[in-house]
Amino acid sequence: MRRQPRGPLHASIDDVLASLLPWSGPSRAARKIARDPLGFLMQTIRTFRANQGLLLAGGVAYYTLLSIVPLMILLVIILSHVLDAADLLDTLGRYLEIVAPGQSKPLIDELRSFIAHRGVIGPTLAVTLLFFSSLAFSVLENAMSVIFYHRVLRNRRRFAVSVLIPYLYILFLGIGLLVVTIVAGVLQSLALRTLDVLGHDWSLSGVSRTLLYLIGVLGEVLVLASIYFVMPVGRLSWRHALIGGVSATVLWEISRHLLVWYLATLSQVQTVYGSLTTAIVVLLSLEIAAIVLLFGAQVIAEYERIEWEPMTKKPTGMHTA
Repeated sequence: MRRQPRGPLHASIDDVLASLLPWSGPSRAARKIARDPLGFLMQTIRTFRANQGLLLAGGVAYYTLLSIVPLMILLVIILSHVLDAADLLDTLGRYLEIVAPGQSKPLIDELRSFIAHRGVIGPTLAVTLLFFSSLAFSVLENAMSVIFYHRVLRNRRRFAVSVLIPYLYILFLGIGLLVVTIVAGVLQSLALRTLDVLGHDWSLSGVSRTLLYLIGVLGEVLVLASIYFVMPVGRLSWRHALIGGVSATVLWEISRHLLVWYLATLSQVQTVYGSLTTAIVVLLSLEIAAIVLLFGAQVIAEYERIEWEPMTKKPTGMHTA
């Protein structure tokens, strides 16, 4: 059978992709998405629903809620031997706003009172904190196995590796928090300075705030890409991991700004839940964040699938025996 010649539209799309990706050229999946981006989005949503994405996100959010406070306690206690605890809490509070919009202050207040009595933490409590800090990563690995089921069929991960991954991630996050705290301190000192331009003094506080926000966004992309790179079974390319990281970051930035607007203008959560407001809002934020995280993973899984299958293939989803 002779191959039909491609039309001028398809040829122009390929030329554009080739100019954007000169080192490797556009992949088959990239060409399919460029021809029908809306179709790819709808197919990803259908597959995410077939994989019970909302149910998986609920489990990840619940265990993250159990893990987040012990994880923060561990990181601050360990890093306070190197950096000032007040600077650490300030940095942690700033970037907690990304995870739990509007609720970082009560979390940091509880953490500050715990840190004030850190001397009473013994080996047993330290091991307990470490165990609870790792729960969310273990559940996330299982959720990724559902989304990347085509990888699980071909590969198996050793039990020892699955056990070590959460603790290596805690180490990775600790190093990231250390670096970000140092950089944030430098930028905050920059905000106190002014620049003399043609006799006019210009404050650098706006530049400092912009850089802090961009560091936060870049940190989101790198953390999410690292999760997508490590958590699925098998070897995932950094290119695919960055596709998922950028997609999830864009979705989360839109979602969290909408959530802040909703809580500030329309929500009656304080009236309904009273003293439970913080826990409810944090859980809601984590639920949305987990949905975004797993949806980014689904984007990568679909990107891999359409390399060898039609984009419109009916999703099989998750099945139980």
